[in-house]
Amino acid sequence: MADGSTAALRARHSELAARLGAPGAAGERDALKAEIITLIKSVDQELAELSLLREEVKALAERWKSVAGSPAAAPARAASTGVPSSAPEFAGERPVVRADHIGASTFMEKGWSRISLGDYEGAEAALVRALELSPNDPQAESLLGWAQMLRERYDDALLNFQKVLMREPANALARINVGYICLKKRIFGEAIEHLSKAIRLDNDRKATLYAHFYLGLVYLEREMYEDAQNFFTKTLALGPNLIEAHYELGRALWFGGERERAKQAWRDGFAANKFNPWGKRCAEMLTTVEGGGQPPRAS
Repeated sequence: MADGSTAALRARHSELAARLGAPGAAGERDALKAEIITLIKSVDQELAELSLLREEVKALAERWKSVAGSPAAAPARAASTGVPSSAPEFAGERPVVRADHIGASTFMEKGWSRISLGDYEGAEAALVRALELSPNDPQAESLLGWAQMLRERYDDALLNFQKVLMREPANALARINVGYICLKKRIFGEAIEHLSKAIRLDNDRKATLYAHFYLGLVYLEREMYEDAQNFFTKTLALGPNLIEAHYELGRALWFGGERERAKQAWRDGFAANKFNPWGKRCAEMLTTVEGGGQPPRAS
């Protein structure tokens, strides 16, 4: 854009508003439409660049923490774990989108925003455009795979994550998503292989947490209840706020014949966060089984 400053954009907005209110506005209706669209695109670009700058400033803060004599750096990085659902949620942290001169970063930023809003179709469209502008970009491929996975387009998502892993074999988040897709496609052997490798890599805290949780789901699906219990227990040790793990641990215990321990797992899940949707499901499951019902075989 010619001038990316907020002041210039506001001035352009004021000019268009004045022209729209002028007596001759009808005569330049098409021209006004084109200029408004251009302004919207300019504002989007400005927002993307400001978001990028914000992340770069945050990166400066992280570098400052690592400067010698800053003892607060280590605990500052020990953030609490978010609560994933059965389908992997997009991480809450906005990815640092690298600046470029062909517009790909704008579409990656838009893709991230669409995923966070739950508009997976819109995210996919934006990320496809990003890859047209910047082919083989691993970040765009990862984001596109995530959007496709959340749309349950598993084959397309798998292809994109595999592209990332071809170039970055140690990308643990891409690897656990491949494992999750294999789980959904019931390719259990490959799911175990990818998830186990992510645990061995142990280079991303969130990926390690997810890997344990999804391995629990794999073994639960295979009716290997003791193994499932072990992985769900390890999951809760790594991420106590992952309430869904309480729910799934209860199912693994119940089907493994340990019904009192199953009830306790659901009580623990509800007590951990009674406002969380999975905390509520724990309470509902406890009510169901105490009334003589059975947990579902599928979560």
